[in-house]
Amino acid sequence: MGKIACLFPGQGSQSVGMGRDLFDNFEAAKTTMSEIDRIAGRGLSQLCFEGPESELKRTVNTQPTILAMSVAAWRCYEELGGPQPDFVAGHSLGELTALVAARSLKLEDAVLLVEKRARLMEECPKGAMSAVIGLDCDALVECTKQIEGEIKAAGGSAHDSCVVVANFNTREQMVISGNPDAVAKAGALAKSRGGKVIPLPVGGAFHSPLMQAAAQEFALELKRAQLHDACCQVVQNFDAQPATAAGQIKEKLAKQIESAVRWCATVEYMLAQGVDTFVEIGPGKVLAGTVKKIDRQAKVHNIYDRESLQSTITALKQTMVVT
Repeated sequence: MGKIACLFPGQGSQSVGMGRDLFDNFEAAKTTMSEIDRIAGRGLSQLCFEGPESELKRTVNTQPTILAMSVAAWRCYEELGGPQPDFVAGHSLGELTALVAARSLKLEDAVLLVEKRARLMEECPKGAMSAVIGLDCDALVECTKQIEGEIKAAGGSAHDSCVVVANFNTREQMVISGNPDAVAKAGALAKSRGGKVIPLPVGGAFHSPLMQAAAQEFALELKRAQLHDACCQVVQNFDAQPATAAGQIKEKLAKQIESAVRWCATVEYMLAQGVDTFVEIGPGKVLAGTVKKIDRQAKVHNIYDRESLQSTITALKQTMVVT
């Protein structure tokens, strides 16, 4: 077996009932989720288990509940003897979970930071996001730049014309973000050039310049948080490059909210470093799916309940014995 990377999901992977099976069957999950409820001062575990879905979808609830379930799953993975990863990475919000796994961020600090991050992002100015499938990166970037130029030429402000590629998930699956009108126009242009466009059910322009105020306030919160050097390489969204030094991790994390998520480049970097096994830990299977689209030869596993946890641990241990 080559190197292992553990991946942690972000917003959009949530579902009512997430984490319940782990909570009911593993002391590590029960202890972790109860501890997170105490730190947050509210019943995040109950939101995970019971919803309702309308509440779970709110950014202010989605982000901390995904963190809670993902950290609980990670601690179960550790408890059952899962091999320590050579790299960790998280998609947007998931990067904070990755920092917990890398021992760079203590759980209490992570919970408080995510609670703050979620509030800031929910309160941000109105925006829109759309997934775009079937166009390559350069073509989609050109669409956003063309629309930005057209709106500015018509007298629009920087806010009016803001539309950027916010998520580079795979080579042909990306997300645009910005002013609702600009996103709609860029989406229409992308569709005319052969792309499939899917508006996303969010009210903010996440990972775009419209998040600048939220990013600045989150950076102030980060200054007060204590980060430690990571025990393994953390490949961060901001530049798809690894870091272990606490100062470098914090600097790049402060820029993340208003910058693109370079997920495809993150996975490609780890592949180039010899990673052949990716373990997604947390709700859903989104990240494992992106890895397979980037490299069909990569081995992927998911951990989201008791059965998937046990089967993943068994498969990894068997591979380690063979190699």
